[in-house]
Formats: sequence, C-alpha cells, structure tokens
Amino acid sequence: MTDGLTIGQAAAFVGVTIKTVRHYHRLGLVAEPDRDGSGYRRYRSAELFRLVQVRTLAAAGVPLAKVGDLLDADPATFAATLDDVHRQLTERIDDLIARRDRLHRLDHGDRALLPDRACAVLDRLGEADFDPDYVVGQREALVLTAALLPEIFDAFVSRLEGLLDDPESVELTKRGWDARDWDPYDPRIEELASALADRLLADPALLAAPAAPQKPDTASRYGMVNHHREGQSPSIARLNTLVEARLRAAGVAVPRH
Repeated sequence: MTDGLTIGQAAAFVGVTIKTVRHYHRLGLVAEPDRDGSGYRRYRSAELFRLVQVRTLAAAGVPLAKVGDLLDADPATFAATLDDVHRQLTERIDDLIARRDRLHRLDHGDRALLPDRACAVLDRLGEADFDPDYVVGQREALVLTAALLPEIFDAFVSRLEGLLDDPESVELTKRGWDARDWDPYDPRIEELASALADRLLADPALLAAPAAPQKPDTASRYGMVNHHREGQSPSIARLNTLVEARLRAAGVAVPRH
C-alpha cells in the first residue's frame, strides 16, 4: 500500500470495474490521483474511501448526479436528500411490483388487460349464454374504454352488471345480437331499437354512465368505444344509431361522433 494501487487494483478492492472508476472521475465524483514516476496513477486510502462512498450511495439508488452534492452536504441536507431518494425508490418499487403482477396475469387472458371486476362481468356474460363473439366484443370494448375513456370505465362495468341483473335487458340484448344477420332495413330493427331504448329509459341504473370530461376529442373517443365492431354488421350499426336517436329525443346526452 506504500506506493498505492493501480486503477485495476483499486477497482477490485472497491468492487467495481475500471470503466466505472473512470466514469466517476469524468463526473468529478472522485478526484484522479497523482501519477507516479512511471506515469501510472496510484490510488491510496483517501481515494479508496471516496470510491467506497460513491459506490455505496450509487448501489443504494442515489442518482450519480446527486452523489457529489450529497457527499459534500451538511447533515440536514444529507438526510433530506436521502429521504427524497427513499421516496423515489419506493415509487419505483411499487411500479415494478405492479408490472410483475401484470406479467403474472398474462396466463389468464383478459386478466392481463382488465381488472378482476371487469373479468368477473365477462365470466357472467358467458355463464348467461351470450354468444362467445358478443363476449369478445364486450371484452374489446372494455379494453378500449380503459385506454381511451378511463374516467367512465367503472360506469361501463356497472352498466354491464346492471344488464346482467335484469332478465328483460338480457333478453333484449341477445335479440339485438341476433339482429347482426338481419337486413339493415328489416322492420324488426326499428321495433327492437324502440324496445331497447324504452328499457334503458325505464331503468336509470342501466343508463347510468357519467359523461366524460369534455375534451376536443371526447366524442371521437366515445364513438370508437360505443360503435366498436359496427363495421362488421350494418344492421347492428343501424340498430345502435336508432337507439341513440331515441335516447337523445328523450333528453339523454349521448355524444355525437
């Protein structure tokens, strides 16, 4: 130790790489020691102590940009900075745990994209003998709502729950799905639209869906969700248009897209 250590030896003693030591030098976190007669820098106990300090703080999660000021700070500032770093690390840990939990849900299909309550509603739709394609469409609509209109997501789930609790609504909804194969101008479309609108108007719980905060593109977002998959069935598109028209005529604020 009399002549000091080479950079490789110092790095090994501290438990970092030579590249890391040089990076600390470039950031000004550790002063570069003087060179000996052979032109080599020699690290002594003072430099090793500083290297240990920097490595320890960095390993604890303190950003390198804060390490220098932290080492030179007074006790109060040091403690306050560590508290802030602790808070940031806690937030990162919570985020990582949430991501880990999301990965665990990937094996369960819907559960990778939707909360348990929404998945339970989808399960109930299947148990109520709704067509599997209808259930898929509702799943996709829920995913779109969560992404595009998160502020009304809970209301959307509640609306589905209310539908499932009402046998008349279940029957009308199944008839509406059967209409996908009808001619768009089949007179039954208008009759069914009237029945659906009347049922919704008769039970506020089925109609309850708070309007999303008005933004320039709110109507477009709503339309993307509420008219999802309509392009696959002109008759369903006309049915929905007629239902919305009847609701608006009754004073319900249905966004126009």
